[in-house]
Parts: sequence; C-alpha cells; structure tokens
Amino acid sequence: MASERKFIQKAISDFAIKEFLQRELTNAGVSTIEIQKTPIATRIAIAVRRPGLVVGKKGQTIKDISEALQSKYGIENPQIEVIEVAQPSLDAKLMAEKIGKQLEIKGNTKTAMRFALREIMSAGAIGAEIRAAGKLVGKGGKAKSTTIRAGFLKKSGEESKKMREGHFTAYMKAGAIGITVKIAPPGTKFSDKVDLSILTIPVETEKILDVASEKATEKIDDKKKRVVKKRVAKPKSEKTATDASAKETVEATPAETTPAVVQEKTEPTASTESTKPTPAPQGA
Repeated sequence: MASERKFIQKAISDFAIKEFLQRELTNAGVSTIEIQKTPIATRIAIAVRRPGLVVGKKGQTIKDISEALQSKYGIENPQIEVIEVAQPSLDAKLMAEKIGKQLEIKGNTKTAMRFALREIMSAGAIGAEIRAAGKLVGKGGKAKSTTIRAGFLKKSGEESKKMREGHFTAYMKAGAIGITVKIAPPGTKFSDKVDLSILTIPVETEKILDVASEKATEKIDDKKKRVVKKRVAKPKSEKTATDASAKETVEATPAETTPAVVQEKTEPTASTESTKPTPAPQGA
C-alpha cells in the first residue's frame, strides 16, 4: 500500500503543478507540460505558442515561476525548458483555446468553429472535428451541442489514439461552453490503408508484364486504326462529282466501239426456188 500511495501522491502533485503553470502562462498559449523527476533535478518541458512571454524580460518570469514551485510545491532545483510549437494550427489544445477566447470576446459560435476548421485543414491535416456543447443560444436558452468535421478521422479502436485531442472551457455570461477539437495530423499511417508502392516485383515478372502491356497497346492501336478507317467517308460533293464524271465517260464512248458478233440465218426465198431445174416427165 505504501508504494501505491506514492504513485497517487506523485500523480496529484504533477496535476497541481500543471494547473499552476497553465494559470500563470495563459497568455503564452500552453500546449503541453511534461514533468520528469531525476535524482539531480526536476525537468519541466513547456510547449507554448509564444515563448517570449514565458521567458520574460531578462528571464525574470522563469525565475519567479521556479521560486514559486520550490516554495509552494517543494520541488528541488526545478529546470524549466521552453519549447515553441512549430505548427499551432495542428495543435488541438491551442486551437480549442483559440476558439474559446474568440467566443468570450464575440460570442458567435458557428463562425469561430468554421474559421478554425478551415485553418486546420489548410495547414495540411488529414481530418478534423470540432464540437461545442453548452449554452450556445444565450441566457435562458436550452443547452445543446454542435459538431463540424472535415476530412478523414478515426473515432474508435486503437487507431483513434493517433488523433490529437484538446479541450477548453469558455465561460460566457449565459453559461459555460465546452470545446473539443480532434485532429488527424499529416503523415499518420492507418493500418487499414496499405501502401502498395513498397512491394518489389522480380525482374522476370517485370519483363513479362512489359511485354504483355506492349501487346495490349498494339492491339488497342490496331482497333483504333480500323475504327478510324471505317468512319472516314467521302463527302456528298465528291460523290456527286464522281457520278457525273462516270456518266460523261459512258456517253462519250459510241456504241460502235463495242463490237457485237451477230450470226444471221439465211432462209430460202421464192427466187431461189425458181432457179432450180424442173425434172423431166418419166412417161416420155
């Protein structure tokens, strides 16, 4: 039980330190806080949007924070490391905080959510989802929630752990509004999407495939040529001109040029019969 109590006390103290740092550095835009205890010192890494506000003039702000951590929370030799967030538009915590502060100033929920979603997707995210729940209408209205999303996003299973998630609470006059932002950062690899470009094909199969593809292209080209030949036809003007020229050539050739062999049959006439000698009477 003693070891379990130590773990619980450590978790509670870390939670209290993170809350203290977030309260002190709200204007700097805190994204993540990591606490690592070593035998020599306690290392605290803070990722923020504006690191200049954390450092302060001549490092005075860091000195004040380290002294407060030593006196209030009993941390010996704290070493604070400030890290600037490379792409704030892809950080879910910072985007949720940005939307919440815009709601506290202006109060228009849908426009703030749409502008934030457009900024996230233009930064190169695969997908994003923004959800706001609470007194969105105003004082006296019923609490409700609105959600907008874009792109591809995993909602359940082991793949959902790859999504970046951030929360922020905006305190309005009508009531509190909770904002949740989920982002699928660029470059995330999902198990259900396989990249076939990694696979290597042997040289022999590549040659076979090349030959087959060449034959297929040749067949397609032959078919295209045949279709083109069939579709090509002479226009009507050319057809009429050729028909007229053919008729003219037929009329120009006389009928005599085509010899016709005619065999005439001679029939006996009366004149031929008269010229024959009459036979003599047999009685004389």
